[in-house]
Amino acid sequence: QVQLAESGGGLVQPGGSLRLSCAASGNIFSVNAMGWYRQAPGKQRELVASITSGSRTVYAEFVKGRFTISRDNAKNTVYLQMNSLKPEDTAVYYCNADIIMSSGPSLRGMNYWGKGSLVTVSS
Repeated sequence: QVQLAESGGGLVQPGGSLRLSCAASGNIFSVNAMGWYRQAPGKQRELVASITSGSRTVYAEFVKGRFTISRDNAKNTVYLQMNSLKPEDTAVYYCNADIIMSSGPSLRGMNYWGKGSLVTVSS
């Protein structure tokens, strides 16, 4: 079984910074793309940033220049450095990963989600 463990959420003031971490564990053969999504109250879940196994990145326009996604392949961990946070960044942030299991029926990756980490930006 594979699990994603998120950490780093919390309360920060506007303009502040926060770093989210997400570590994948379990029977992992390889981790393909990883990413961060968020869902604010009354809104749909949206992609914040993603990163491939080759470290190619994609950012949502609303975070470009403020957030940075990175990964440590040796630790199967993805990070999201969030700077210049705004109140509208307040949301539950979910880690997502496409993972190939060690003993899986195929080499096709399966999608996994973390439980979510609440980020609140408020004064």
